[in-house]
Amino acid sequence: MDAIKLPLKHQSRLVAVVCMVVDAGFVVYDARTTGQMAVVLAMTLAVDAMLAGPARLSGWVAAAQAAVPVIILLTLGKGIDHNDAGMLIAGYRAGAWLRGAPAWAALGVLSVSLAGCSLFVGHGPVIAALVASKAAVLPWLVGRYTTARRAYLAELEKQREVDKLDAQAAVTKAITEERSAIARDLHDVIVHHVSAIGMHAGAARLGNPGSNPKLATSLLSVETASRAAMVDLRHLLDLLHGDRSEGARQPGLDNLDELLDGVRAAGTPARLLVCGPRRDIPESLDVTVYRIIQEMLTNALRHGDASGVTVTLEYAPAALTITAENTAGSGTGHSGSVRRGLVGIRNRAGMFAGTTRSGLEPDGRTWRTVVTFPLEAS
Repeated sequence: MDAIKLPLKHQSRLVAVVCMVVDAGFVVYDARTTGQMAVVLAMTLAVDAMLAGPARLSGWVAAAQAAVPVIILLTLGKGIDHNDAGMLIAGYRAGAWLRGAPAWAALGVLSVSLAGCSLFVGHGPVIAALVASKAAVLPWLVGRYTTARRAYLAELEKQREVDKLDAQAAVTKAITEERSAIARDLHDVIVHHVSAIGMHAGAARLGNPGSNPKLATSLLSVETASRAAMVDLRHLLDLLHGDRSEGARQPGLDNLDELLDGVRAAGTPARLLVCGPRRDIPESLDVTVYRIIQEMLTNALRHGDASGVTVTLEYAPAALTITAENTAGSGTGHSGSVRRGLVGIRNRAGMFAGTTRSGLEPDGRTWRTVVTFPLEAS
């Protein structure tokens, strides 16, 4: 039996027991003889016990409850209390659980029983109608109202869930459409330009064989960088299109050697130091750290001197620290591109509660950028 039906069954049994106790108390109190008490008590307890039965039998329970006062009145006479509480609950159950002809039939037998008994003992039609209305019609209507209200609340809950799903679907659709628009722009504009840069750099390098080794090296670096940019753009396009396959995975710390090789190919020495035992970090943080190091190296290429850049990864029990050091070129501290690069680093770090520090060291020449990410203690 499931978790919903079990409490309902317990409650129906409790209602039946309370009705049996209440009705039995009035029978014992009002009975004139022991024989009368035994007969009325037996019938009352029997029909009240039926209230613990399944809801589909509510019509038969109402008929049995309606029969008791008629039988008592015809055999034992008037003036003996019987199953008043049971009839109230039977009327409520019939209104709450039955529909159509069975519901109206249950209301009819209860009303006829109450009104008929009232007329039989000498009350007028008005009193008989009031008795039937109070003890049969009113409980029946309350049962109908309770069921209707429950159905209304269930419908509201269902509608709320439907609205919630529709809202989520609308948001998902809007995000998908926006991603598709961004993907089209990347493909139609950025990918085209980056591809053209690589092609022209390759053509220039091949068109001037051996004329200028430094120029050839620089052109080769442009080709390499453009190819790397194309790979990253393809990854971004796959992600924007919802492709989460392994081929669409963005670069992370495992790709740092390729990143450093690209910087070295551009003529700038690049060194990587790893301190502490390396540990696994979430994939999203792994990609973010890679992008931050990429921005650090880009800043060093643009604004550092020929001495190169050193990147340090320091793994601590509860933190990961990335430090980049390079000798600053002239005018580095206030250039707009440096500020934009640092803002990008700071924004990426902030998404993972990371902190960023950057600026010239006391020697006035060394530029240091430090980013620290908190990690779960290992």
